[in-house]
Amino acid sequence: MELKLIDAKGQVSGGLSVSDALFGREYNEALVHQLVNAFLANARSGNRAQKTRAEVKHSTKKPWRQKGTGRARSGMTSSPLWRKGGRAFPNKPDENFTQKVNRKMYRAGMATILSQLARDERLFAIEALSVDTPKTKVFAEQVKNLGMEQVLFVTKQLDENVYLASRNLPNVLVLEAQQVDPYSLLRYKKVVMTKEAVAQLEEQWV
Repeated sequence: MELKLIDAKGQVSGGLSVSDALFGREYNEALVHQLVNAFLANARSGNRAQKTRAEVKHSTKKPWRQKGTGRARSGMTSSPLWRKGGRAFPNKPDENFTQKVNRKMYRAGMATILSQLARDERLFAIEALSVDTPKTKVFAEQVKNLGMEQVLFVTKQLDENVYLASRNLPNVLVLEAQQVDPYSLLRYKKVVMTKEAVAQLEEQWV
């Protein structure tokens, strides 16, 4: 299996031999769906909260007498049946949204995603990613020369200049190889990895 190796102008300058186990795997849609759902669920902060009938602002006075009115009996206005009443089963901040994904499933899912990106010609390799000065304008010009608009860069170790120059670009993300996640791989139209990053991913997941 080979990945297309591109130069600074986005032109294919050769090929990079990679592992078939990581970049030549068959696509498994169900596994990818489960992986992305679990990633998004585990990223939830769980800070939503609703009030119970004891927590809403209300009066404890009985709205009307128990019998003789022809209406349904009612104890207080905080009932979940009433407008502005409390919720019967409220959401609480301590709610747990985490989903467990086995290590083998995660590795297989990431290999599936990378393999599909390679087949769709959305995954490329590059010699190195660097910038002389931490200027957004300079890095944006490099991205423009590659002919890519929405792109994820993966490096072995994040250079400080690259980080400072790229963090203000809305359609560009730079991650270290150990930080790569399934959502980011699928979100961006193109993925560009340095040779060192590819080697590290093969070491991690093969």
